[in-house]
Parts: sequence; C-alpha cells; structure tokens
Amino acid sequence: MSAAGYWTVGLALSYTVLLIVGGRLSQRRSAVGKTSGFFVGGRTFSPWTVAFCITGLFSGSSYIAIMELSYRTGISALWYGVAETVQILLIALLLVKPLREKLVVTVTGIIGDRFGRLAKGIAGVITAFTFPMWSVATTIAFASALTAFTGLSLHLAVIVTALLLLTFLWSGGMRSVAFNQTMNCIVFVGMLAVGAYAILAKPGLSGLQDFAESNPQMFDPGNAGISLIVAWFGTFIVNVPLAQAAFQMTMSCRTPADGQKGLYTAAAFGIPFIIIGALIGTSAAIVVPSQKLALVAIPHYIEQVLPAPLVGVFFLGVWACAMGWAGPCQFSGSTSLGRDVGSAINPKATEAQLVRYTQWSLVGLTALMITFSILRTEQSAWWNILAWTLRNGATLAPVLAVFFWPLATRAAVYSSMVAGFGAGIVWNQLAGWSATSFFLGTHPVWVGMLVNVTTLVLVTLATARWRMSTDPVRLRRAVKFGLGALVALAFLTLSAGWLAGYGLIAMALFIVVLCSAMAVFFGTESRETAPDTTEPDTAAEPSPAERTPEHAA
Repeated sequence: MSAAGYWTVGLALSYTVLLIVGGRLSQRRSAVGKTSGFFVGGRTFSPWTVAFCITGLFSGSSYIAIMELSYRTGISALWYGVAETVQILLIALLLVKPLREKLVVTVTGIIGDRFGRLAKGIAGVITAFTFPMWSVATTIAFASALTAFTGLSLHLAVIVTALLLLTFLWSGGMRSVAFNQTMNCIVFVGMLAVGAYAILAKPGLSGLQDFAESNPQMFDPGNAGISLIVAWFGTFIVNVPLAQAAFQMTMSCRTPADGQKGLYTAAAFGIPFIIIGALIGTSAAIVVPSQKLALVAIPHYIEQVLPAPLVGVFFLGVWACAMGWAGPCQFSGSTSLGRDVGSAINPKATEAQLVRYTQWSLVGLTALMITFSILRTEQSAWWNILAWTLRNGATLAPVLAVFFWPLATRAAVYSSMVAGFGAGIVWNQLAGWSATSFFLGTHPVWVGMLVNVTTLVLVTLATARWRMSTDPVRLRRAVKFGLGALVALAFLTLSAGWLAGYGLIAMALFIVVLCSAMAVFFGTESRETAPDTTEPDTAAEPSPAERTPEHAA
C-alpha cells in the first residue's frame, strides 16, 4: 500500500468511527425518543441542519458525477450540477410548504395514503429497488481510490465501502443522518481547498489554457451532447415531486420556512462543488490521459500532484461525498421497503416494528448495492439516470394524481406503475444498456414516464364514471394546459427534424402528453360526487403506526 493509501484508509476509518459514535449519541439525546424520531428526526431541524443535509446529499453526489463526466467531456459536465441546483430551488419554491403541512415522510407513503396498501407496496418495492443504484454511483468513487492506493480489486473495495455505510446507518435513523451530513460538510471544505490547490499545482492555469487550444472540444459547453444535457435537466425537473430522500430531510425541519431557507442555502453551497469538480476531471484528463475508468484516473492524478497527507484529506472528502449521498439513499430506500411495504403487509405494525423492518431492509439493500456495483463499475452518472428512469417511470403519474386528480382509480395506478417501470427496463435492454447510445436515439427516461402517464389516464378514463368538471376554476386550468399541449404539439410538428437531430423527439412528446394529462386532470370529475370548488386534500390521515408526535398532539 502506498503512503497515500495509508493516509486515505486511516482517515476514512477514523472518520467513520467518529460518525458512528457521534450519530448514536445524537440519536440518544433526542428528546423525542428512538422510534418516533427515527424517520424524521422529530421534525426539529434548523435551516442550517437542512442546508447541511441537502448539501451532503446533492452537492456531494454531483461533485463525483461531474468529476467523472468532465474527464471525458470537459466543462460541459457543469450542466449536470446546474440541473441538480434547479431541482433544489424548485423543491424549495413549490413543495416544502404543502408537504411539510401534510407531514409527509415518503413518496410511497403519499401514494399509499390515497390509493391503498397494494399501491403503497408496489411503489415501495420499486423505490427500494432503485435507491441502491444511486448509492452505487458515489460508492464506486471511493472504492476506486481504495483500488488505486491499496491494490484491492474494485469489487472488494466496493464491498468494504458498502459495509462501512451499513454500519453507521444501522441504528441512528434520520437524526444520525443529520449529524453525519453536518460533519461531511466540514470535511467538504478541506476537500475543495485541496482540489483547488491540485488544479493550480498541475496543470495550472497555463496548462489548462494550452489544453483548451489543443482540445477545444473539452471546453465546449455542449460537448456532452445536447440530448444528454437536456435529459439531465428533464430528469431533475420531473424528479422535483419525487425527490424522496430530499423530502425526508427537508420535512424534518421545524417549520416550512426553515426548510425553504435550508434549501436556498444548500443551492448556494453547491456552486464550488460544480466548478471545482469540472476542473479536477479536466485536469486529470491532461495529467493522466487515456484511462479506461475516469474514477480510477482521478486518484492517480491526485497522487501524482499532491503529498500523501493532502491526498488523504482529498479522498476523505470523497468518502464524505459517498456517505452524504449513498447514506441517505440507502436510508430512504430502506424506509420505503421497511416502513411503507412493511405497513402495507402488516397494517397493524407498531412504530418499533417498522423501525426493525427498516433496519433489516438496510441489510438487503446493501447486498443489492454490491450486486449492482459488480454488474457495472463505471459511469456513475449512468447509474443515477437509470435509477431516475425506473423510479420516475413508476411513480410520477401516481404522485400527480394524488395532488391533482381525484378521479384516478386504483387499477389505473397499479397499471401505470408496472407499465412505466417495465418500459424503462425494456428500452434499456433494446439499447444494450448503453450509457451513450439509445434505442431509436431516444433516452429511456422519457419513455418510462410517457408510458406511466399515458397508462394512468387511459385506464382511468376507461374504467371510471366521469364527466366534464363543473368547477370553473378547474376548467380554466384545464383550458390553459390544453392550450399548452397544442402549442407543444405544434412546435414538435414544425421542428421535428431539428429535434430528431439532437435526440429530443421523446422529450417534446413527453411535454405534449404531460400537458394533455394535466388538462384531463383538471377537466374531469367523478359522476358519483358532487362538484367541489376546493382543491382535494390529497393526504389521508396516517395509520396509527405512521403517526408522528405532531399527529398525536
């Protein structure tokens, strides 16, 4: 093992022990007790705590994805971070207040409250299946450093990393996650400072300028490909009502205003991650070119440029990024599987039983994460996009129905979740699971959501007794969305050639279908209910096992 390896492993192990001890102490000191605060931290988080949680969640994962992407595509990888920042701002502007007032914990819980236990079970299983895919993306980054410095095989390094994640998540719950994310943000400062120093040391500003002259494509903002960049933005924007891990953190705030302040602060904190991440990946492409795996090239670059202690500090930050993203993803996925699926199977389960189900779910999802990493150990951003393709393709339409369409039926929700998830799988299979070449030039993320939304609308209209809405407010909204669909359809028709050249036909068609669906949502109502001039209350009263102290109050 090299000196850099000793520093990296030593700091990572010491830091992990600190997080385990500190997280457990933090949970024990919670005034709300072990089980009632396990999922939402007693809803006592300050704006700063929310900001640290969201920064650790989104900025850390973006940093790793951007470093890897920029090794291949240069500064165009910046758009990945910009797209994720847009998502954070939209969550703050549109969702924090209504979801906090409804005391939401998970997206699958929202679906289950409206459409019943079977819907909750299906959504929970699909959500739990996809969260380890997000975890893989950042886990591979730290495991790659272990491989480069210690000689461990990449698969063995991933197993070690996964087990470390399981250890510190096992008993702490959401309050432990909050403590970990706060500590991670402190470590991030050192990582960013060391990363900036590495860039200036080699290749330096002059080296970057020379590289730009000889490889101008690496400094082309569109070098990643317009289709892929648009897919990033589309995925993150559509993900706004489905960002479960972010909801679980933000909904732990004391008030909706605190949650919004925390999200705005996190968006600002993310800017250095985006810029420095892109420059590190580009610098690695200069100093260590032609590596097959970008996440292996970057450790070699850092080791060449910096002394061993600083290498250790940098990759301690990468480990913090892995925990900051993979930890909450594993916890949130386990919450869906243990809490939501568990309560669907056993509706009389107590809070303590649901915590136990969630803890055992952590073990299962850890094994699943290791399996995914063995299947594909490169292109971490691809794992992120695949997870969004499958999860959003299953749950987007049901969540929209919860908020906007009282007419939607349970049969339609079941059908839409299975069909959207299946469409994402099939489209990836037809493309050979490629990260860059898609079947018919169409990114699978659009296909899954198209099938999901279309199935919900068609099955509901075919099976429910409905009529045109008699509420003038809803009708006006239906007309606006209908006009939006016509405008989008006209643009698609007139610009089909241009859109096809950039692989954007499916995205444009999705916009047409989504606007049309929203027009149907607002323009129809059940024949069996009297007209209602108010917006539907979409969150039902939670079951006894799902109650928080605020419900009890």
